[in-house]
Amino acid sequence: MQRKSLLIIGAVWVEPNSSAAGKRMLQLIEAFLERGYAVVFSSPSLKSEKAVDLISLGVDEVSIELNSISFDLFIKALQPEIVLFDRFMMEEQFGWRVVENVPKALRILDTEDLHCLRKTRELCLKKNINFSIDELLKQDITKREIAAILRCDLSLIISTFEMELLKNTFKIGENILMYLPFLLEQIETLQKEAWKVHEQREHFIFIGNFFHKPNIDAVLTLKNKIWGPLKKLLPKSEIHIYGAYLNQQVQELHHKKEGFIVKGFAANATEVIGNARVVLAPLNFGAGIKGKLTESMLCGTPSVTTSIGAEGMAGDFPWNGFITDDCADFIRKASELYCNAEAWNQAQLNGIAIINSFYCKEKNTALFFKKIEDIQQDMQAHRTGNFFGSLLQHQSLQATKYMSKWIEEKNKL
Repeated sequence: MQRKSLLIIGAVWVEPNSSAAGKRMLQLIEAFLERGYAVVFSSPSLKSEKAVDLISLGVDEVSIELNSISFDLFIKALQPEIVLFDRFMMEEQFGWRVVENVPKALRILDTEDLHCLRKTRELCLKKNINFSIDELLKQDITKREIAAILRCDLSLIISTFEMELLKNTFKIGENILMYLPFLLEQIETLQKEAWKVHEQREHFIFIGNFFHKPNIDAVLTLKNKIWGPLKKLLPKSEIHIYGAYLNQQVQELHHKKEGFIVKGFAANATEVIGNARVVLAPLNFGAGIKGKLTESMLCGTPSVTTSIGAEGMAGDFPWNGFITDDCADFIRKASELYCNAEAWNQAQLNGIAIINSFYCKEKNTALFFKKIEDIQQDMQAHRTGNFFGSLLQHQSLQATKYMSKWIEEKNKL
């Protein structure tokens, strides 16, 4: 019996040690492999030395080209049952080619996070204005991302906040949306018992990929607004800054005498987070759910973050530490969590409850594949019910398609 096949079109190659997006993609790949799928991962990007070896996991790796008929020939020969786009930009570039060459394939968009939400918040921060739905609706990237969601048979949404935004503001039907957060193993008692306790840990930590602008902004906030006053309260403490793709701007913040230590890439994020006493994440903009904060819960390390940092991650559950948008209060809460073992232990328990309730791999994976099966049972009816999606597939609206074809012809000359 021939195995069912999945083609993933990745914006970048999978780097689980560099970013939450990399961890997320690896979780999806493993979920499909566990269900017997033959998985092919393709990407037009260059592979870095930090990329995981997917071949060792049983996944075929294929480099693909933008604006090239070679992709048409490749996917026509492959004939996958499912095509998964990694972020909306990949659907823009390759979606129409998938429709033309394998029209019966189920098209899934993994949004990672809503890029339009993150970009609009960044723009509002730069303009020093409050974020609003009106600002979100003005942006071209919003129109592009929502169009990609509508064109797909199913879009995976990582946070509850973004699910509500898509349903209530953009009026997108739940039939083409699915809430699918990180797929994480349950935290068991034995795992908790292996964690270092409060008094065995020391220092604060921040960790994040520095290709990601919200992380650069958060580290600047730590350096310029938080660390000085916090260091005065806790003179023996340090903050350690970890992350892949460290740039010069962040490197220049290193100041050993001030206890602001820029460490760079963490080969073992679990180890460095598990040794720290408190994670600090003063995120001023962003979207989705934050890998640094789920990782802190998985390591039994409480955190202090902002409302944007914790957005869509825990429902009504008490946070794994504190949430505050006021800088002075952030400093106070960080100091309290660092010094108060009772508050720290309770925060740790809160994190366990959040992971086990929202991010259960077994439960969420089962729901995901049930959704896939339901759609595949009557794909035609599913697509008929998504009228606006079929409207956006109409050739008169496919500007991206004809731009790509023009580039393809130009490259032949």
